[in-house]
Amino acid sequence: MARPVIGIIGNSHMINDEYPAQAVGEMNCAAIAHVSGCTPLIVPSDPGLVELGCLLDICDGFLLTGGRPNVHPSEYGDNETPAHGTFDRRRDALTLPLVRACVERGQPFLGVCRGFQEVNVAMGGTLDPEIRDLPGRDNHRMPPEGTLAEKFALRHMVTFVRDGVFARLMGAQDVMTNSLHGQGIRMPGQRIVADGHAPDGTIEAIYVRDAPGFTLSVQWHPEWNADADPVSRPLFQALGDAARAWAGRASAPVRKSA
Repeated sequence: MARPVIGIIGNSHMINDEYPAQAVGEMNCAAIAHVSGCTPLIVPSDPGLVELGCLLDICDGFLLTGGRPNVHPSEYGDNETPAHGTFDRRRDALTLPLVRACVERGQPFLGVCRGFQEVNVAMGGTLDPEIRDLPGRDNHRMPPEGTLAEKFALRHMVTFVRDGVFARLMGAQDVMTNSLHGQGIRMPGQRIVADGHAPDGTIEAIYVRDAPGFTLSVQWHPEWNADADPVSRPLFQALGDAARAWAGRASAPVRKSA
């Protein structure tokens, strides 16, 4: 039986300051292949290169990856400031409609870091450009120095809603996660359920209320060490299960009436 296909949203890069490229981290592909049990497909984040309807037909689910550029504040009614950082308007133009289409269709996706923020914005929510500058909030940014393992090391607790979606999936109400983000949710979008928080109140885990499909999204990076981490593994396994269910439904024969 063919494996379901998970579209992994890429990011725009400039190699050697002169060669434009679309790429995703290898750890994203490994998490989809080895933990979700699906075929990873790198998707260029540019609606000029991929047509949304075709993308939805080709893929059985999506991984909305992290990335350095942020969602442009005009997408949630704010003015651009230096604190908002850099942007990728082409990715905004692809992923925000993609999220809304998946929610409507019941097609599964997992949002990670920027992808988590995209889900909130797509559903009408807003973002804070620099949460470490807010009173009582911690610095959630990636450490500027150290090895990759040190940058992705577990840094703080996330507490889930008791008996909520994430607590049931993880089999625990409190888990430890890494932290590599500057922005965060200010106001949850319509139907966005905040199901997990960091100790400083930062929203870390969400899903879309009453969505017909899998819509879990997290502010941390579960793709790191996904096959061994007890928090990451259930997320990618659940995405794989949802993609298999979607693929099975899509390939089921149509019954003709007598």
